[in-house]
Amino acid sequence: MKYSKAFIPTLKEEPKEAELASHALTLRAGLIRKIASGIYAFLPAGIRVVQKIEQIVREEMDRAGAIELLLPVMQPSDLWEKSGRWDEYGGELFRLKDRSSRSFCLGPTHEEIITHLAYLDIKSYKDLPLNLYQIQVKFRDEIRPRYGLLRGREFIMKDAYSFCDNEEELDDIYEKMYKAYSRIIERLGLRFKAVEADTGLIGGKSSHEFHILAGDGEETLIYCQNCGYSANMDLASYALPEDSTSGDEIITEIEEISTPEIRDIESLSKFLKVEKSETAKTMLLTDEKGGIYAFVISGDRELNMAKAEKCPGKNLRLYEETDKKFAMGYIGPVGLDAEVEIYIDNSLKAVKSIITGANKKDYHLKNVDLQRDVDIKAYGDFSYPIPGDLCGKCGSALKIEKGIEVGHIFKLGKKYSEKMDAKYLDRNGKLKPFIMGCYGIGVTRMMSAAIEQLHDEKGIVWPPSIAPYLVSLIVTSSKSEELSDAGEKIYQQLLSSGIEVLYDDRKISAGIKFKDSDLLGLPIRLVIGKKYLESAHVEVQYRKSGDMADISCDEIIESVKDFKSKNIEI
Repeated sequence: MKYSKAFIPTLKEEPKEAELASHALTLRAGLIRKIASGIYAFLPAGIRVVQKIEQIVREEMDRAGAIELLLPVMQPSDLWEKSGRWDEYGGELFRLKDRSSRSFCLGPTHEEIITHLAYLDIKSYKDLPLNLYQIQVKFRDEIRPRYGLLRGREFIMKDAYSFCDNEEELDDIYEKMYKAYSRIIERLGLRFKAVEADTGLIGGKSSHEFHILAGDGEETLIYCQNCGYSANMDLASYALPEDSTSGDEIITEIEEISTPEIRDIESLSKFLKVEKSETAKTMLLTDEKGGIYAFVISGDRELNMAKAEKCPGKNLRLYEETDKKFAMGYIGPVGLDAEVEIYIDNSLKAVKSIITGANKKDYHLKNVDLQRDVDIKAYGDFSYPIPGDLCGKCGSALKIEKGIEVGHIFKLGKKYSEKMDAKYLDRNGKLKPFIMGCYGIGVTRMMSAAIEQLHDEKGIVWPPSIAPYLVSLIVTSSKSEELSDAGEKIYQQLLSSGIEVLYDDRKISAGIKFKDSDLLGLPIRLVIGKKYLESAHVEVQYRKSGDMADISCDEIIESVKDFKSKNIEI
């Protein structure tokens, strides 16, 4: 492709709306353009990347035994009402009515549609197992679209759904999809982690997320390099270092201390000149019936609501006081109302002396022994891991890293098939609900995640597998007829050899060409300039490594093909 015909409108300035590098670079490199909040058009270079990701996804889905189909974007409300998700999904579901006032939604996911298809057309265990997938546009009415393609209202996704006769078949497909997802990301040339995850609104009994590692990632991942344990922050378990799980018996009376206008741990730590770990924070939560629960955790940790809910087994939210019943900002477990159930985090289980709120405005308590001074309902894991925590399986130090979720696989079980009456005849001639699995991977999200991991101060650094073009061909002076002729000749040779090349034939300065080339980030740059006039050699530059070399024109095709074979796995 010649640059003058390619429609790649680059931007010199950093877009003001961009919060992440990937958002800025997708706009600056001319890959996408914003149409409305969370809605983007894909320009020619951008759609080439999307199509390459889709092709890799298709190849690995086919290899894993999945079969492609295409499901409708518009979904009738009655199917969602049957599954119970029409109301459960909330405001993120795009809802609309047709001219006959029938309700529909724009699908954020397709469990209901695919389960309905199974109800219609899968009749016998002889048709199982079956794994169906599609690559389709999805819609989610995000409250606050941001980060470009990473949190948009319209996006492209591959989702697959499996139907099985038993748990063993589900486990087999789940393992195949786990390996397929791993291979997809490996073929993209990206560093990633697969971690245990919460099933969320999709539901099911277990799931794994696939995260591209990136310094500015949305999610925090916990993993052990020794035994391979990994989880996202919400599900991560941990063990405490030895020095925090034991201590000598301390018998000291509680002392009330004045802490005027000190309402948070940060201020308390500075005021008393103590470490945050020497304090405890008490969080009040409430259930739907007004029951109140106090969760006490170390001052250097944060409460994990998902873990907290599991202890009383109820849906909880932060307590909001309206009647000044509690001294908010000074809550502590000692002397708290008897109606409040008190749960203590494991991080405080062996602590003999801690500073807590006094349940009295402008006062805290020190020398609190939780076992001695508090009526404890239960101990449990209610907090997130922090640096220094250990793996609960092998005792090695846990690693904490940021990532961007690009894929999620679920063992759904019978959640949808039972609700939607999707059944088949088993070996004994009895009707049974399908055992299902669900497997999603974000195609457009993958593009931004790749940029977030692979970029530098100059621009994108594309992995060869999904770069819009493999080669950037630049003639340093369009005024030189000899250089222009050489550029055209080499361009035609590359095309004839099946090599994707972007030939910058624009009549602009070499400096602008180089800046745009760096910004777009193609893996190989061929420069036809002074060296060509002197010795008929072309300068080769490799975007990722920064390595440079001079080669003769006769070596160009072989050199590019050699690079391609070593860097693009088929």
